[in-house]
Amino acid sequence: MRLFVSVDLPADLTEPVDDLQAEFAEASGLNVTDPEQAHLTLKFLGEVDEDRVPTLSRELRAAVDEAAVSPFTVRFDGLGVFPDLEYISVVWLGTEAGGAELTRLHEAVEERTTAMGFEEESHDFTPHVTLARMEHAGGKELVQELVREREPTVGEMRVDEIRLTESTLTEDGPEYATVERFPLE
Repeated sequence: MRLFVSVDLPADLTEPVDDLQAEFAEASGLNVTDPEQAHLTLKFLGEVDEDRVPTLSRELRAAVDEAAVSPFTVRFDGLGVFPDLEYISVVWLGTEAGGAELTRLHEAVEERTTAMGFEEESHDFTPHVTLARMEHAGGKELVQELVREREPTVGEMRVDEIRLTESTLTEDGPEYATVERFPLE
């Protein structure tokens, strides 16, 4: 199973995400993600044997308990790129409010999963929703201009759970399915 830990955006943010992605339509080489599957990744786990899922679930429950994060609001605001504006691989939507809580959840999940033998993140955590991936630099200047000049506010959501999510790669792109939900107390 190809798994990750996520906060999934609600259906009422699908249209605002789609509208924001449409601003990048003329950027050659940029492939947008499916706005109906928009999510914020707390931890990518990769390929996981199915027999490890019960232990993983226990550890994620413990991570949520240790993070001691009550339900909170995230406001999605601003654009960014990875790794930088000169070499763009990912275009993302950032968070204005809720970043501290998301970071606490990420750190608790990271600690528990690396103790299980999952690979440690090689970069600092930046709470974000991936909007698009850059296949080639044909539209780089348009992306740079939009990222520098636009400060979009997409909306906000109440976060009351994190999810263990399975990603199945298909010809039409990844399809996501919730394996388990972990409510915030």
